[in-house]
Amino acid sequence: QIDQILIHQQIELLEILTSFETKNKYEIKNTLGQRVYFAAEDTDCCTRNCCGPSRPFTIHITDNLGHEVITLERPLRCSSCCFPCCLQEV
Repeated sequence: QIDQILIHQQIELLEILTSFETKNKYEIKNTLGQRVYFAAEDTDCCTRNCCGPSRPFTIHITDNLGHEVITLERPLRCSSCCFPCCLQEV
């Protein structure tokens, strides 16, 4: 039973040195700091570097045994407040 989760993004050295956007990876931990899930972004290089934070993505969340427990998908949407019916959603 988990009453709270903490999400920590794993930073890639290549991303820090070059500003080249890599696939995001996250450790999902409980309040004791123990990893309970792992999340990994599934996008291609062109999408990550051309669309930036507005990019579409799929994130696969797995347990410590590598079994997928949930998949999150975000389609490409307009990020402008001028089109409130097209804002981001997961």
